[in-house]
Amino acid sequence: MGTVYDVYRENNGNRFEELKRSIETYEQVKGTIKTGLEDREKIARQKARIMERLGATEEQWKDYRWQLKNRFTRAEDIAEMLGLSAEETDRIKAVGERYRFAISPYYLSVIDPDNPSCGVRRQAIPSFDELNDQGELDPMDEAGWTPEELITRRYPDRLIIKVTNICGMYCRFCQRRRMIGEHDAHADREQIGKAIDYVRKNKEIRDVLITGGDAFMHDDATIEWMLEELRSIPHVEIIRFGTRAPVTLPQRITDSLVNILKKYHPIYVNTHFNNPREITEESKAACEKLANAGIPLGNQMVLLNGVNNDKYVVCKLNQALLTIRVKPYYIFHPKTVKGTSHFWVRVEEGLEIMDYLRGRTSGMAVPTYIVNGPKGLGKTPILPNYLCYIGKDKAVFRSWQGKVFTIQNEIR
Repeated sequence: MGTVYDVYRENNGNRFEELKRSIETYEQVKGTIKTGLEDREKIARQKARIMERLGATEEQWKDYRWQLKNRFTRAEDIAEMLGLSAEETDRIKAVGERYRFAISPYYLSVIDPDNPSCGVRRQAIPSFDELNDQGELDPMDEAGWTPEELITRRYPDRLIIKVTNICGMYCRFCQRRRMIGEHDAHADREQIGKAIDYVRKNKEIRDVLITGGDAFMHDDATIEWMLEELRSIPHVEIIRFGTRAPVTLPQRITDSLVNILKKYHPIYVNTHFNNPREITEESKAACEKLANAGIPLGNQMVLLNGVNNDKYVVCKLNQALLTIRVKPYYIFHPKTVKGTSHFWVRVEEGLEIMDYLRGRTSGMAVPTYIVNGPKGLGKTPILPNYLCYIGKDKAVFRSWQGKVFTIQNEIR
């Protein structure tokens, strides 16, 4: 005579097989979608080539100032490191005449030189497609939502302060590429001070996001000064940083910087991983330093054609992010910025990804899919349709597996 458990297993075994089948394809392909941690040997070889080319020591490589000073800004040098053809090199030069590019030695080392479709390469290396004039330079109308220099304010209780135009690497899809001029330029203390005074005078502002460019490109002293000034305002509850430094210039996350940040809690950092290959030993270490200082980390991924518009790639990325203590926060639908049309995707692609993630991975790995309303209308979430019908007495839904169920919607 079988036990109760034996009867249960016989009657319900199929449901567990069904669960396994729901992620069977992902389990088969996820090994081919490598993080930088999984492909560390190839990245190490590329790092060694770049260091030899630049005559660098390991100590220099770990110095973010050296990384910034030695960013790759010439098509010929990039071509040498990646083995590009003369035609590809000429195309980079042609794009560079219109749109600036610069790549930190570190981020260049993460690019797979053997894969022309590498998602990291696509983000960093200028493409001839950028000369397509579709789109606008400022589709979000940031200029129209600027009550004070450096500020963009679209919401009642929060705003952003853009404190620099400098980045460790100039992303080819950047929404603010109009700001990336021929020369790097930080906003000075007088300009930043006026922006902070605007916050001080508007008591409904409780949340300030410091961004750029990349906010962490400022020196430690300036960052601490900004934090001191903002923390002196009683109604400022939350200070956030928008930075891609952990991804493109992880050497910037120094002990000194982290010690400054943790003095002014609550501090939040939103970073920007777009592809699993960007999760390397160095980016992991940078994120862990911040997390160990009690700083919550969120990831704002941009959905990009040829980089991550694939449900399995996003699943692998988000699961890997959680292992380095970064919470997937947003998936942004790409903005219609001029020169970025080759990255654009259809909304259906984003919805397919969201529909796949729900139920097939932990809820912590499921971000919010966002489309930015044009001309500054703000972030609008989009979700797959799980609500099929709602009436005065019942509501009908579909589950993540596509099974329909009904709940009572009547208070008796």
